[in-house]
Amino acid sequence: MSFSPKEILNFVEENDVKFIRLTFCDMTGSLKNLAIMPNELPRAFEYGIPFDASCIHEGCSDLLLVPDISTLSVLPWRPKSGRVVRFFCSLKNMDGTDYPGDMRTELTSFINSLRLDGFSCEMGTKCEFYLFELDEHGEPTKIPHDKGSYMDVAPLDKCENPRREICLSLEEMGLSPKSSCHKHGPGQNEIEFRENEPVTAADNMAHYKTVVKSIAAQNGLFASFMAKPLPDEHGSALSISLSLKKGGGNIFSPGPDGVSHEGKCFITGLLKHIREITAFLNCTTNSYKRFGIGYAPQFVNWSFENLGQLIRIPKAVGISPRIELRSADAACNPYVAFKLILAAGIEGIKQNDCSLLDSTMKSNATGSFDSLPSSLEEAVAIAKESDFVSRTLSPEIRSNIFRNLDTEIQEYNLAKSKDEFEDKAYFKFI
Repeated sequence: MSFSPKEILNFVEENDVKFIRLTFCDMTGSLKNLAIMPNELPRAFEYGIPFDASCIHEGCSDLLLVPDISTLSVLPWRPKSGRVVRFFCSLKNMDGTDYPGDMRTELTSFINSLRLDGFSCEMGTKCEFYLFELDEHGEPTKIPHDKGSYMDVAPLDKCENPRREICLSLEEMGLSPKSSCHKHGPGQNEIEFRENEPVTAADNMAHYKTVVKSIAAQNGLFASFMAKPLPDEHGSALSISLSLKKGGGNIFSPGPDGVSHEGKCFITGLLKHIREITAFLNCTTNSYKRFGIGYAPQFVNWSFENLGQLIRIPKAVGISPRIELRSADAACNPYVAFKLILAAGIEGIKQNDCSLLDSTMKSNATGSFDSLPSSLEEAVAIAKESDFVSRTLSPEIRSNIFRNLDTEIQEYNLAKSKDEFEDKAYFKFI
């Protein structure tokens, strides 16, 4: 929505807003925030609010938080008296220039450049999570909230009520949930978002985990987005759907081979670079335990119908034609992930190259596909050698993310118990 600063200030006064949360993401995609009082809001709009940016990465100096006025949202689970609102923010240097490590600004700039080239894009997410019981001390356990399975209903689906509250809270915040259901694992759930322009879709994904965890806690439960929290059950995925138009026409509209030439080129670009960007889509050591199990992909391939493939081209019934990338998980930074996915596909279009899609169409019969990386260590090594990654992400973002991933790999390799390391590092914090 489009607001003016004056309209925002009037809204704050008329609706008894007492706290304004200025939110942003660190390098891992985790949501951070600074709360200011209403009388600080005019200064935030005009100059930005300074803060210690070491929470983004070690050694980062002071930066400014500048609210994006269009992202105003009331937090519905906070008291109606003394309300709390939220803005997503751009990160600026203290002189007001763009901070080169701000992933949201980088995605925004990339989307603006696509518009100049005649492209318009919408992205959506389907994100899975588990609901677990708490122990007598209020600490999370690994006991699922129910024993339900795919699309079960109550009483097998005990997650129905908290899932309903989550969807209502998301809707009240303007985050546009589309559908929800119980997934294959016990206590496992999925909520799907309506497609939106990419920056808004990334904002929604960043805030989504906080909403789920907050509502789960209010229901005496714990929500985890860890990719593979239970070794013998289905992992939790982040499926990313993408619809792309050029000159008003959707490039994924059907063609002679089931998809248009430009659509084939986009998918070829994504298939070509997927191994190079996997470290950014699957950012934990635990992420790679999900691949190849259940419906999680393992190979660099695609399909019109098969739910186990990396890229799926679903039938467009009552919706815009789109593709779905199925390898990511919720530990990714959505701003980085969305930019890399889009840039890979756009490169395929600009190179007018659909050879990889054609070759995988032929190799469908033989099953001769490349594999996705089998570990975070392998994925990071591939990403560091990638010219595409170097061209697509700023040096600041690359170095900060690689520094974090290198630390993760080193600590994992030194851990006596790999499972214990992952539980401590990921279970509570993703």
